[in-house]
Amino acid sequence: MSDPSGKSSTETHLPDAHPKRASSWWIGLGVVACVLLVATAGFASFAENSRNIARPANLSVDGIVVLTGGPERISAAVRLLEQKTAKRLLISGVYPATTARQLSEITRAEASLFKCCVDLDKRAPDTRGNAAEAANWATRHKFARIAVVTSDYHILRAIVEFSRAMPNVELVPYPVASADAETPAPSFAMLRLWISEYVKYLLARIL
Repeated sequence: MSDPSGKSSTETHLPDAHPKRASSWWIGLGVVACVLLVATAGFASFAENSRNIARPANLSVDGIVVLTGGPERISAAVRLLEQKTAKRLLISGVYPATTARQLSEITRAEASLFKCCVDLDKRAPDTRGNAAEAANWATRHKFARIAVVTSDYHILRAIVEFSRAMPNVELVPYPVASADAETPAPSFAMLRLWISEYVKYLLARIL
């Protein structure tokens, strides 16, 4: 049956699909906004927690493990060893061609210190590998308390991986401030580094 305009009754009462499409679009936009809000809040918390980890005032441990990735990390660890805060130091993730002599020159430390009390790990390819090598080193020397030295943006992920690799060893985080620590607005490159580290930290917590 047709109405006077010539349209069938079926055509006359077809529902308008546009409001449903608009509603779905707004719902999707709301979900994306919520995800971005949660991610931003999580990143802000991660950055704040990383930078609020205080160095122990009077460090006393069995051993020190420093993860390569910047000369300031190794220098800080060597200074701790010179202060006799630990018995030995493991530098993990050293480039295969790098020698103990080169590292002693870079850190301006006595060659005898490296000869007696510093071990080089040249096998670990990443943070999880650092943790595995450090666990073997701690077991070999029967160390029960270890300081973990790395950059502030990396310290939380390092502790997650080290805790998993050596659950029976007490870990003392010793963060080294990143280059932008004192600047009011970090560079884009540093911000990207922090965001990348946040993503890796979340994956480390899950995997």
